[in-house]
Amino acid sequence: MPTYLQLVQQVEQALRLGYLKPGDQLPKVRDAVASLAINPNTVLKAYRELETKGLAAGRPGQGTFIEATLSQVGLPELAALRRSLLDWLAIAETAGLDADGTAALFASVQHEFHERRDAEAVA
Repeated sequence: MPTYLQLVQQVEQALRLGYLKPGDQLPKVRDAVASLAINPNTVLKAYRELETKGLAAGRPGQGTFIEATLSQVGLPELAALRRSLLDWLAIAETAGLDADGTAALFASVQHEFHERRDAEAVA
């Protein structure tokens, strides 16, 4: 996956989890370049993609700021879900699953969940 899309995905994930919210400033291009050791054009392309999606907007002389959110769940609900997942991960580890095993199990169950939900919506 291209580096600029990885940056876009990281911002989208931070928005979904509530780590970023409208009004937050993204790192200035030169700061991102220095900390990530990537080409400035890569950062600019990622920021343009975020702007195209309506998630961020550049302000001349100020930087790039978050304009919208992808979070659909409030912070209290996210905190409760995190606690539940931490408990589930502890159970999975006790059962002998490593990180790859838990990721595979979660992906499998998530896929099954969406298949069932989609089938019920059609019925």
